[in-house]
Amino acid sequence: TLAGFVEAGESCEAAVVREIREEAGIDIDINSLEYLGSQPWPYPASLMLAYRATALTDDIQADGVELAHLAWFSREELETLCVAGTLKLPNPTAISWHLIENWFGKPLDVQWSRN
Repeated sequence: TLAGFVEAGESCEAAVVREIREEAGIDIDINSLEYLGSQPWPYPASLMLAYRATALTDDIQADGVELAHLAWFSREELETLCVAGTLKLPNPTAISWHLIENWFGKPLDVQWSRN
């Protein structure tokens, strides 16, 4: 999951496309954008919006500024790494947890969380 800010005069959808391209070098199919929900965020009085999208390529490149490392995982790889404790997911109250769970297709084990 990635996060970013909407610029003045920019639509939420355009921000999703721009932020993913800037931070991860990924182009997405704008027609695949699916709004999944929102979460209040206290920095400063902001709102997190959750979108799911389809990447047009599997090539990824961390920008080295906002992101140092990126990786793709299959559902099987994610589960294996989480069960082993090698990968920890965000807190279950975070919208990113719900994004991952939506993609995963079934409830995630709360023991896979950092908290």
